[in-house]
Amino acid sequence: MKGFCFQVIGDGDLKNQVFDMNKVKTSSEKSVSTSSRTMSLLSQLEKINLDSVLGEADNARYVTSKILHLVQSQEKTRKEMTSKGSTGIEVILSTLENTKDPQTILNILNILIEVVSVGGGRRASVLVTKGGTQILLQLLLTASKDCPPNEELMVLLHTLLAKIGPKDKKIGVKARINGALNISLNLVKQNLQNHRLILPCLQVLRVYSTNSVNAVSLGKNGVVELMFKIIGPFSKKNTSLMKVALDTLAALLKSKTNARRAVDRGYVQVLLTIYIDWHRHDSRHRYMLIRKGVLQCIKSVTNIKLGRKAFIDANGMKILYNTSQECLAVRTLDPLVNTSSLIMRKCFPKNRLPLPTIKSAFHFQLPVIPSSGPVAQLYNLPPDVDDVVDESDDNDDAETESEIETENDDDKDQHFKNDDIETDINKLKPRQELGRPVEELKMYEQFFPELSENFQECDLVSKEPKPFVPDTNMGGPIVVPTAGEEHSAEANQSTKGVALKESHPLLTEEYNRRPAFLELPKNDSIKDSSLHQQSDERNLLPSCQCLTQEIVKGLDRISLQNSAKNDQYYGTGCVIKKESKTSLTTLACSKPCEHTSPCGSSLFEGSSVQLGKLCCTGVDSEEDSGSSSSGEQVVLEVSDVSPVHDCDLYIEMVKTTKSIPEYSEVAYPDYFGHIPPPFKEPILERPYGVQRTKISQDIERLIHQNDIIDRVVYDLDNLSCSVPEEADVLKFNSKFESGNLRKVIQIRKNEYDLILNSDINSNHYHQWFYFEVSGMKTGIGYRFNIINCEKSNSQFNYGMQPLMYSVQEALNSRPCWTRVGTDICYYKNHFSRSSIAAGGQKGKSYYTITFTVTFQHKDDVCYFAYHYPYTYSTLKMHLQKLESMHNPQQIYFRQDVLCETLAGNSCPLITITAMPESNYYEHICQFRNRPYIFLSARVHPGETNASWVMKGTLEYLMSNNPSAQCLRESYIFKIIPMLNPDGVINGNHRCSLSGEDLNRQWQNPNPDLHPTIYHAKGLLQYLAAIKRLPLVYCDYHGHSRKKNVFMYGCSIKETMWHTNVNAASCDVMEDPGYRALPKILSQTAPAFCMGSCSFVVEKSKESTARVVVWREIGVQRSYTMESTLCGCDQGKYKGLQIGTRELEEMGAKFCVGLLRLKRVASPLECNLPSSLLDIENDLIESSCKVTSPTTYVLDEDEPRFLEEVDYSAESNDDQDIELADNAGDYEATNQEDGLSDSDLTRILFP
Repeated sequence: MKGFCFQVIGDGDLKNQVFDMNKVKTSSEKSVSTSSRTMSLLSQLEKINLDSVLGEADNARYVTSKILHLVQSQEKTRKEMTSKGSTGIEVILSTLENTKDPQTILNILNILIEVVSVGGGRRASVLVTKGGTQILLQLLLTASKDCPPNEELMVLLHTLLAKIGPKDKKIGVKARINGALNISLNLVKQNLQNHRLILPCLQVLRVYSTNSVNAVSLGKNGVVELMFKIIGPFSKKNTSLMKVALDTLAALLKSKTNARRAVDRGYVQVLLTIYIDWHRHDSRHRYMLIRKGVLQCIKSVTNIKLGRKAFIDANGMKILYNTSQECLAVRTLDPLVNTSSLIMRKCFPKNRLPLPTIKSAFHFQLPVIPSSGPVAQLYNLPPDVDDVVDESDDNDDAETESEIETENDDDKDQHFKNDDIETDINKLKPRQELGRPVEELKMYEQFFPELSENFQECDLVSKEPKPFVPDTNMGGPIVVPTAGEEHSAEANQSTKGVALKESHPLLTEEYNRRPAFLELPKNDSIKDSSLHQQSDERNLLPSCQCLTQEIVKGLDRISLQNSAKNDQYYGTGCVIKKESKTSLTTLACSKPCEHTSPCGSSLFEGSSVQLGKLCCTGVDSEEDSGSSSSGEQVVLEVSDVSPVHDCDLYIEMVKTTKSIPEYSEVAYPDYFGHIPPPFKEPILERPYGVQRTKISQDIERLIHQNDIIDRVVYDLDNLSCSVPEEADVLKFNSKFESGNLRKVIQIRKNEYDLILNSDINSNHYHQWFYFEVSGMKTGIGYRFNIINCEKSNSQFNYGMQPLMYSVQEALNSRPCWTRVGTDICYYKNHFSRSSIAAGGQKGKSYYTITFTVTFQHKDDVCYFAYHYPYTYSTLKMHLQKLESMHNPQQIYFRQDVLCETLAGNSCPLITITAMPESNYYEHICQFRNRPYIFLSARVHPGETNASWVMKGTLEYLMSNNPSAQCLRESYIFKIIPMLNPDGVINGNHRCSLSGEDLNRQWQNPNPDLHPTIYHAKGLLQYLAAIKRLPLVYCDYHGHSRKKNVFMYGCSIKETMWHTNVNAASCDVMEDPGYRALPKILSQTAPAFCMGSCSFVVEKSKESTARVVVWREIGVQRSYTMESTLCGCDQGKYKGLQIGTRELEEMGAKFCVGLLRLKRVASPLECNLPSSLLDIENDLIESSCKVTSPTTYVLDEDEPRFLEEVDYSAESNDDQDIELADNAGDYEATNQEDGLSDSDLTRILFP
């Protein structure tokens, strides 16, 4: 290589020679295509390589110059050289490796640079796979021995290495082994003024530095100090070099060793000074990439605790806050604002959650303490241990960089994806095990009287069912829930109510102290409603009656003590007739109504209202109605009637509900009931930049601490906490069934931090909330921040809104939960989570749900909830109403108490089927031999949507619909509608009073700690023992991080497929019938999405109901049905948030699916339609992405989710748009022709 200089000097003669040869060949080559010309030249080059005879250097020089000319002028040539099957790159690299001619080397390097410059992602990868990196590094090592090195050669080599380096994950290791690290570093040191040379050298150093071992090695050789010689204050000169130097420095500072070195030398202050200087002088924003480069360096150095401290000490928070606020007006500067925000969030001092302990504010002593697990740890904690925060919130101790650890980083991902999928075929094969002695299981015989009942005493209906005659003491059959009806715009504007029941004379002393008669003034709010009176134009009362705002202000909460003397409840009898083509129903009230509003707008009708006797059997009508005068029967055309809600019956049910805090209050929404609103509620569109705006407001707390009120206005841990008397401070309450709100702190005048209560006997699971707010004013945006959430992301980032219930609206005959809130987002905050609460992980933070609400009514009483509440008392009320309203001649309905919970509440078990046609032997046999369907719900208290789906199922099964009758005649339904009553009652999100997730106890339930699971499993074990396995088992759940409704099932083959094991070779025979029901539902239920279903069995789910019932009990069709908490992104409800109407419809559609399943599952029709069982096609559609075992805190039936737009809770919501870098920057690893991991995931799991 020493002869490089000499040969390059004589290059002029070579050019003349090449020119002469060109003239000779021009005419003959004109007719030759570019393709064949390129191939011919490559063939010549290959021959030259093989011959290796003296004098061939000139030929190689000529051929490579011709190829260079072609690749510079024609994209077709560049494509051809890297196309599949082409040997062009191999020939070029072979020539580069073997030639000693410097001009040939320069030609080849220029050729390769041209090839990878366009579409460089894939083409650079081709170069790497052909061994290009190693050849170039070896050439660099050889060329560095020249003194001085050939500058042109060094520029080209480093330029090419910078381009292909990001595509070679092992380039850092290769460079270190070859000794190439310091070559580039020394070139920079020796040529600081030669910007053309050091620019590509810095790019290569950046690539090397992605390996932390290299970064440390370079740092020891003074690279950090060197970078600070290159970067500096604002200057219009050498901006390209400045940008590359900053990018290299940012990569180097990701090494903690280098970051500490930078902190020790005071470079954090230097970086902030440089940033301010560029910010001030770059008034036309031409150098945004340089400004962002400085921020990236600050971001890297603040990854360590020392860096964060240095940043705070240098007044970094205020500097970045002020500069980012000045950038807000210019949209193109968003990357600067977002990066500044990330740095400030990271450096924001971790705060202690303002609680005495993270354990629940309520205590329940367990009868048995588990020997191990989180609950045992909780009970074994010394009393003086601070469980709210760790002594150090940073996990910076283990900062030593290990080469082995770093080199293996790339291999970790290879094994990570499938870790949680069960791969042991022996564990996957169902093994039917009773688990308990048959003699012991006989205790469950009492819950199956239908198997021995002979019905000799019953007056059974004939083969043709008798017409159902209305009766004043028994309501009619239940309305089939339907969410599919479209209503006219006119109809949507009208709202209706039904008459208040007659006030009972018995009043408690407290109610007697209140105004007994409330004058109801005229309400003209709906005078324009489209209402049609009956044709006879009856004389009606002139006023529409409602409670005024002043009355609402004075309302006290309904109290159990206050209603204790009222032992009676009144049910309004009604008959509901299903219309043939619509979901409209006719409601005939059996009681005459003495006072009826002419417009039906008032919930309460009559000249007076007795507070405490309010009844909400009214509806929001979506169709026209007629009204009648006093003494006549009222007939209203209504939809979405909920005849199973009875206010007074609800109070009676509450009296027998046992809560740990011994609640004495009743929430208005649970008392009044809920009727779905007549309007659609679209998924909320996320405002631009909302997350960074909220984070910015949080950062202001630190910068402007004097503006923060920091006043506790509600606290369950401090019973003496006084209720604020000021008119402009909100009042809070959560002391009612299913309520959850532990503490409220007023931050600013109209902003409040809210802290949720842990599940009882637990120190985490904060997600469910349900609380009351009062004392508000209109026209003011109140911001609520729930600051101790734990999940890493939430559908609140994807259009979900919290729910609000206004008492004033309910009194105006609109008793409904509605989606509310603006500026909603979910993000990581600065409150530290202790390792005790995070399963031993240090340095974790909580997350914030923030939303802003403007109230419609002054001094209203409003309730907020995570999802539509459905209490245990509501369930008891519904079941009692269903039992009292059904036709016993048609429907076999039985309600048993399966067991008592830890708190002494009963767990209902429901049996529903059709009565036998007669008491003849064959009819009794048909009755007893019907297959079982086993359903359960609400094992997780926070998944209230599961109860609404179950409500839809129960009401459909009890309806007079002919299909429902057919379904009852086909199956016997065993239903446990609420597996976790205690958790529901006490406002838990995930656990029962045992502090454990009951859906992780099915493998080995403890009868003392998990009685509902123990006995539910016992019922299934009994059915297995008597050879009556259910055809279907389904556990209803809610899903907080995915949209639509979908199912999880169990399949050996599909599990093996997802582990890349050839299932066909596993010698497994599997009936594909488990796919039939989900496929049917995808065709019949608008909210159901087959593409989201998964039939993979995971290790972390082996003790869930779905897997245990499949594996141990032997039920092939064992499912978890997940309903979204947010809404749908496909089908009829695409773009809409889900409501109770849609959830109940899903419950009804599930029943319809079972009816269709009967046809395909019949032994006489064992050949299932191929469309239902097209497994291979559905596997491609399947979105069951299993990324890792679920964590200790977030151990849920929820695989990770991917949204089309990533609003990460870890970062700002608007992703930086990388601008084109004119500095010749190297290409990002996952751009251009290559696919990112997330892109690949979306293709595999759409």
